[in-house]
Amino acid sequence: MSITVAGEKSEGQQVTGTTTGLDLYGDDKTIVAVRVNGELRDLSRPLLDGVEGAEIQIEPVGNASPDGLAILRHSAAHVAAQAVQAAHPDAKLGIGPPITDGFYYDFDLATPFTPEDLKDLEKRMTRIVKERQRFVRREVSDDEARAELAQEPYKLELIADKGGATADDGASAEVGAGQLTIYDNLRRDDSVAWKDLCRGPHVPHTGYLPAYALMRSSAAYWRGDQANPQLQRLYGTAWPSRDELKAYQTRLEEAAKRDHRRLGRELDLFSFPDEIGSGLAVFHPKGGVLRKAMEDYSRQRHVDADYEFVYSPHITKGELFEISGHLGFYKDGMFPPMHLDEERDEDGTVRKPGQDYYLKPMNCPMHCLIFRSRGRSYRELPLRLFEFGSVYRYEMSGVVHGLTRVRGMTQDDAHIFCTVDQMADELTSLLQFVLDLLKDYGLDDFYLELSTRDPEKSIGTDEEWERATAALEQAAAASGLDLVLDPGGAAFYAPKISVQARDAIGRTWQLSTIQVDLMLPERFGLEFTGSDGARQRPVMIHRALFGSIERFVGVLTEHYAGVFPPWLSPVQVIGIPVAADYNDYLGEVAAKLRAAGVRVEVDTSDDRMQKKIRTAQQSKVPFMLIAGGEDAEAGAVSFRFRDGRQQNKVPVDEAVAIITDAIRDRVQV
Repeated sequence: MSITVAGEKSEGQQVTGTTTGLDLYGDDKTIVAVRVNGELRDLSRPLLDGVEGAEIQIEPVGNASPDGLAILRHSAAHVAAQAVQAAHPDAKLGIGPPITDGFYYDFDLATPFTPEDLKDLEKRMTRIVKERQRFVRREVSDDEARAELAQEPYKLELIADKGGATADDGASAEVGAGQLTIYDNLRRDDSVAWKDLCRGPHVPHTGYLPAYALMRSSAAYWRGDQANPQLQRLYGTAWPSRDELKAYQTRLEEAAKRDHRRLGRELDLFSFPDEIGSGLAVFHPKGGVLRKAMEDYSRQRHVDADYEFVYSPHITKGELFEISGHLGFYKDGMFPPMHLDEERDEDGTVRKPGQDYYLKPMNCPMHCLIFRSRGRSYRELPLRLFEFGSVYRYEMSGVVHGLTRVRGMTQDDAHIFCTVDQMADELTSLLQFVLDLLKDYGLDDFYLELSTRDPEKSIGTDEEWERATAALEQAAAASGLDLVLDPGGAAFYAPKISVQARDAIGRTWQLSTIQVDLMLPERFGLEFTGSDGARQRPVMIHRALFGSIERFVGVLTEHYAGVFPPWLSPVQVIGIPVAADYNDYLGEVAAKLRAAGVRVEVDTSDDRMQKKIRTAQQSKVPFMLIAGGEDAEAGAVSFRFRDGRQQNKVPVDEAVAIITDAIRDRVQV
């Protein structure tokens, strides 16, 4: 047997059948687990336990790595649950998985958690951590697990459903298709302080948790299904150090200041009236101006890149989505059908059967029909179709969030039809087009994610998927950006590259997506006449640049904290007269600006000048032009910027040039 430890042969480190990860790494508290031949394991478990093969690879897992952070946070979730049951013995355990930047745990509890509860629970967690309780793994049979957890009805359901547990509802953190395990939290005298059904792994003992906090609580349906009981969800976070926890909390504070929902209200951009429904936004005049500026610039860039504009209806017969495969693979994400066109006689006999219509969740099937509407020649390819198309997706109410997760959205959707020989060059130029356009909106820190096939939820042959995936990998390599894999994350019809953009405070947003589709052209029978006169199947490339207009407005609002660059600002200039006598003078200045295409208003209210300045600053207007007697006599204005800087007696023509140059160059001021 050949054993490699941390990349080196183990001649100098004796690994026997009883050697554990603690024997190798117990002195380093930053190592929280080991990976043995790719399998994550507790440090306390014998390294060779159940391992087969002539080659054994052993690697330490640090607490700053993605797997290490997940283990740290899952362990903290157990400590939080132990604290809850200590404070509320009647609380029944749900599921407690690690999530991005933290963890949650669900409880069946008579009353919701209060802020005071969270403070008390944190203190209890601290006592548990100081006790250095050990996480000890035990393998148990299904019957043994049921007997030990007889008072935990939700755990019993997980045991019964262990073959169907998924990552979607967090259940896979607790049970899998095979062996069940329970983790005991043991005190120093080996007495059991608490236990939980869990797959692990966990840190060796609670002393490995240096920094944690409980963040908030909310209601949540058991396993995300509204037909199930409503539980109380406790959210927390855990980090390798107190400094990292503090940095995270600071980021959250900054994110709260940038919350697009709050800024949308304060800047009068958009709202979500209850009378319309969850996840359905209305844009107010200022938000409409912002959105129009974004769309107009995007349209012009698409014109310059030889895209052709198309339009399609909001609803369609269900047959279209049967052909495309959406009804088979995506129906849960679609709104229920509307049964229409049925005709009956007076006695109720059906004279003409009706049919189901659906709100469209995607534009691509309709673009396929546009391509198929007449014969196509290779001379027309690549054919680039573009649409700002409204689509509708039935998101669960629990995941709807402002503009970033909506039910009604407008996609800047493009579909490119090309030959197989054109595919590689088209993908490379398309990705560069996407990145350049995002940079124009002020985002410039990117990496790429490649989502590959899920064999259980896809159509097409292995060869087709391999060819499409290879083409995307080639385009990603040409971009020079980092590429990370998302195994099994592709849509049912195509692999995908997504552009992940970091905003001003370092958060990552998935924006543009590019998919190589070899399936829909087959399903819709798309063809073109090749140079040899033979009929050929085109390649179809899907591309959504912003993701959706709504989501991109939300992302940019938070990226800029509402302080949009002049070219995007709903109001670019506010004229502020020192007194009402100068309203007309600033009206003339505003007319010159409007003639130059600038969005300008003059504040003619009865407020004092300083109040008008404060109002303009609160509205985050880029430029304020102040005018009094001396300014009017000199044909000038006093320039005031939103950061407080001021430049006096600027000639009007020069002021117009400064403003129009800033708008044209898309600079931030």
